Amino acid sequence: MSKIFILNSLLLLSQIPNPEVKFLDLKNKLEKKGFQVIIALPPKRGAYGLLREADKKIWINPVVFELHIGTQTLIHETVHAAQVCAGKGKIKTLGLDIQASNYARPFFRRYTDVKRQDLEREAYAVQTQPNSFELAVSLLQQHCK
Repeated sequence: MSKIFILNSLLLLSQIPNPEVKFLDLKNKLEKKGFQVIIALPPKRGAYGLLREADKKIWINPVVFELHIGTQTLIHETVHAAQVCAGKGKIKTLGLDIQASNYARPFFRRYTDVKRQDLEREAYAVQTQPNSFELAVSLLQQHCK
C-alpha cells in the first residue's frame, strides 16, 4: 500500500512544472516530522492547501504550481503543522509576535470563528514575511520534536 502511494506521489510530483527546491525541501522536512504531504485536490472545495490535524495529512492543490504559489502555500500549511505540534495533536496558536501584511488581512478575516481566525492570522503572518521559508522551518523544528 505505501509503495503504491509513494509511486503515485512521485508521479504527481513529476507532473508539477518545476517544483521549487524550497517546496521539496519543506515537504521532506514535514514528512520527517510525521506529516503526509499529498499533491491532490484538498477535501475542502476551493482550498489551495489543507491540513487535517487528526491524521497529520496536508493536501496541496496542484493548481498552486501553475499559479506559482506552491512554496507559499506549503509554508502556510507548515505553520499549521507547527500549531498542531504545539498543541500536542490539537491545533493551537503559537503566540507569534509578527503581523500579517495588509494584503493578507482579507484572507484570514473571512473566518467568522475567532479561534480559526487567530490560527489563520499566524499562518498568513509567517507566509507574508520576507524570510517566510526560514521562519516556517524554524517553527517546525521548534514545535515538532
